[in-house]
Amino acid sequence: MAEGLLYVLSQPRDGGEAAFHDWYDAEHGPARLALPGVHRGHRYRAADGATPSWLAWYDLDLAVLHTSRYRDLREHRSDRERSVIAALEVFERRVYRLLDEHGTPAAAPPPLLLARSLTVEPGHAADLDDWYAREHVPALLAIPGWRRVRRFALEDGDAPRLLTLHEIDDPSVFDTEPYRAATSTPWRTKIMRHALADERRLFAHHSTFGAPAGNTR
Repeated sequence: MAEGLLYVLSQPRDGGEAAFHDWYDAEHGPARLALPGVHRGHRYRAADGATPSWLAWYDLDLAVLHTSRYRDLREHRSDRERSVIAALEVFERRVYRLLDEHGTPAAAPPPLLLARSLTVEPGHAADLDDWYAREHVPALLAIPGWRRVRRFALEDGDAPRLLTLHEIDDPSVFDTEPYRAATSTPWRTKIMRHALADERRLFAHHSTFGAPAGNTR
C-alpha cells in the first residue's frame, strides 16, 4: 500500500483566528484522523514569518483518499465547516506520495519542520536524487538534532514537484558550521542551477490531533 502525505496550508483572516482554531482542532482534523488509513495528524505554525501561517499534515495510506468515507467528508461539509473555509484567505491542499526516508522517527512530533519543495529542469531529476542520496541527506543527518528526512512526489495540487520534509529538534542547527557546510557545496550549487521552482518554509509544532489534553508534543 502506497504511503503518502496530506499537506494543507491555510490562512485565516484577521479576527477569525479563534473560530478557525476551534474548528480545526475540534472538528476538521479529528474527523480525518478517525479514518482507517490515516495514521497521524499534526498542526504547525509558521516559524519563518511567511504566509500561509498554518500547516496541517497527515501521514496516511494514499488509498484512504479514494474511499467513500473520505469523499463524504469533503462533499458533505457541516455548516460550520463551510462557513470557516469560506472565510479563509488561503486553504491549499496538496497530496504527496512517499519516495524515501532516512533517519529515525521519534515518538513525539518534531518541534520544527523544514519543508523544501523543488522542481528541476527536465532531465535533471535523477541528478537531484543522486545528490540527495549521496551527499545532502547524509550530511544533514550527521548534524545533532536533525532527526529524519523524508522525500515525496506531488500527486495532487499546485506546487513544486518534489517535497522534502526535514524533522528538526531546534533552530540552533541553522547556525552551525556543519549546516553551513552541508548547504554550500559545489554539488549543491550545480543542482540548484537547474531549479525551476524552489520553496522553503519553516514551521513549529502547534498541536497533534488525538493527543491528550495539555500534551502538544
